[in-house]
Parts: sequence; structure tokens; C-alpha cells
Amino acid sequence: MSKISVIRSLSLLLGWFCVATCNAAWVVVDAGHTPAHPGATGASGRVEHLYNLDLSKAVTDDLQAAGVRVTRTGADARDIALAERPNAAPNADVFISIHHDSMQQAWIDAGRRSEFKGYAIFVSELNPHYEQSLACARAIGERMLAAGETPSLYHATPIKGENRPLIDRRLGIHRFDDLVVLKTAPMPAVLVEAGVIVNPEEERRLAEPATIAKLAAAISRGVMDCRAINKVL
Repeated sequence: MSKISVIRSLSLLLGWFCVATCNAAWVVVDAGHTPAHPGATGASGRVEHLYNLDLSKAVTDDLQAAGVRVTRTGADARDIALAERPNAAPNADVFISIHHDSMQQAWIDAGRRSEFKGYAIFVSELNPHYEQSLACARAIGERMLAAGETPSLYHATPIKGENRPLIDRRLGIHRFDDLVVLKTAPMPAVLVEAGVIVNPEEERRLAEPATIAKLAAAISRGVMDCRAINKVL
């Protein structure tokens, strides 16, 4: 084989490899909080970070099964700073942070644990890709609704510490500009509160493997829908 033929063959091979890998989607999946700072405490006493780990792992598995490259953050027991999470892979296409919700302590003390259930989705207008972030949030919200989930709307309650601007009531999307993981992300970024773990009934459901699988499928498919909507993946 001539030298030119070898070069041509190598070029074709590299071209095929790039088609298969260079344009592959890359998503950062963040498990909110850490063992040292575990977030909310569920009605049973189980901490939020453990729920976040379970769901973020399931989301990661679904994305990887679809051929998506995934970088996980918050899953290795290291006490990672908030701004480090999206910037662990600054060239990734999308950042998704997985959380589970609580409510104001005064409501818990007043016996109102069961008053809210469902998911909430957050975006920050300070993110450099706000419109793409919002499109991704809408895609995830549509998938959550299609899976039979409903938004809690708790964070839109006009009380101190909440009253977050509600962008889309039907899809449960709120604007929370000062969320560090969203505003410091160099890519489109969304935070999902998958459900309300201080609600005893909701917490039991969120711990079920079938519920985790359903939520993971909805979130991962919503992230993949961003490809068609934003062409960011």
C-alpha cells in the first residue's frame, strides 16, 4: 500500500471515529449535597444526599445507555464546593443537578408535611445560556408530566424564603437566579427537585426502585430532548 493510501485510510478511520465520538453528547450529572452536608432530612430520618445519589446514578445509567458521555459530581463522598460542580467539566453540553425537596421548618413544625408533593425545576437567568437552560427545563418538565408526575409549586408560595418567580406553572419551572450551581455553570444548567421527602407518603414512594427508575427515565429523556430543541448536545 502506498504512503498516500495509508494516509487516506487513516483519515477515513479518524473521520469515522470522530462521527462516533467527537459529536457525542456530554452531560454533567450532579448529586446534590455531600455526606458532610447532606441537605434535607426526610420524614423517616434518611438524608437527602442518599436520595440524590440513588436518582443521579439511575439518570447516569440511562444517559450512558443512550450513548451519552457523563461526568458525575457529588457522588464520591468528597466535600465539593458548589461552583466546582458544573466546572468539573466546563466543556460539557448540559449540567443537571439532582435534589429532593423539603419545606420551611415552620411548616414542618406546624404539621404541614403532607401539604405538598411533587417535583420542582429551577433555572437561573444569570446562567450564560439562560434560554437554552429554560428549554431544557421545559423538556424535562414535559417528560415528568408524561410520566405521571406533578409539580408541587411549593416554592412559589408567597412566604419568606420562598416566593420564587414561577416561569411555567404547568411544568413546575421556577427562576432562582442565585443558585450557585446554575449561575456559575458555563453550559445550560437545570436543577431538579424530584419530590418532597419531608412528606412521609411521598418519601416512601421516592425510595421505591420503580419510582427511581421512572423519574430517571423522565429526566434523562428530557435532557436528550434538548438535542432536538437546542442543538446543545
